Amino acid sequence: MSRARRVTERAMIVLMQLALACVAGCALLIVGTVLVRGLPALSWEMLTHLPRGGFYLGKSGGILNAIVGSLLLAGCATAAAAVVSLPVAFALQREYVPRTAARIVTIALDILWGTPSIVYGAFGFMLMMLLGVGASLLGGIIALTLLMLPIMVRAMSEVIATAPRDLKETAYALGATRFETMRHVLLRQTLPGLVTAVLLAFGRGIGDAAAVLFTAGYSDRIPRTLTDPAASLPLAIFFQLGTPIAAVQQRAYASACVLLLIVLAVSLLARVLAARARRFTIR
Repeated sequence: MSRARRVTERAMIVLMQLALACVAGCALLIVGTVLVRGLPALSWEMLTHLPRGGFYLGKSGGILNAIVGSLLLAGCATAAAAVVSLPVAFALQREYVPRTAARIVTIALDILWGTPSIVYGAFGFMLMMLLGVGASLLGGIIALTLLMLPIMVRAMSEVIATAPRDLKETAYALGATRFETMRHVLLRQTLPGLVTAVLLAFGRGIGDAAAVLFTAGYSDRIPRTLTDPAASLPLAIFFQLGTPIAAVQQRAYASACVLLLIVLAVSLLARVLAARARRFTIR
């Protein structure tokens, strides 16, 4: 190898290492800021109590309504989006639909993925107005489901496309139908990646505020039915940071800390499930 090539290779390695350090440093800075400012204000009362009168003026209470509301909104929306996204992702493969149709749908999904979440909130609000439905848990679930669909479908589609073609051809040669191949071969082979796709969509949904601002509303109570308004952690953080009271602003960082810990817990759970699912994959 010539000296110029060695210098170029070394320079590229250094640039990659610097880029990695920059990304890791930014992530650590964000997480560290949230934890350092949020953990001191976090208490058992804040996690287990509903907001009381004057909570946003610095008085007692907690964010249990926002925690439960966020889990209901993101969890139900993730489940609904997964039910729709999985068959769509399989349908986008070459064996099931014409290549031109799959390409058109893929471009549309890419456009929807880049659409700002406030657009989904506005569309959901317009749909609710036409149906005569007010801000509610159901409205928030619908908006978040629409937000998650393009993310989940595109991620699942890319994961399924990585499955070895030899597996499908072997299944077909043994007499398996397309559905049987999809269910017993492709699904098991790509299950770890599909879990990651669901996690990606869940993280986007639970941390989004714009999509649920007009559709889910906000309430100091825990929703008991789908027609009740539901609070969420992103909106709780927004409202708390908007007050001029320092103690309430400190609670905003505690709420952000809770949101961060929820995403971290779901991420660790998904990795455990994905690791167990890898025993079904063929390397």
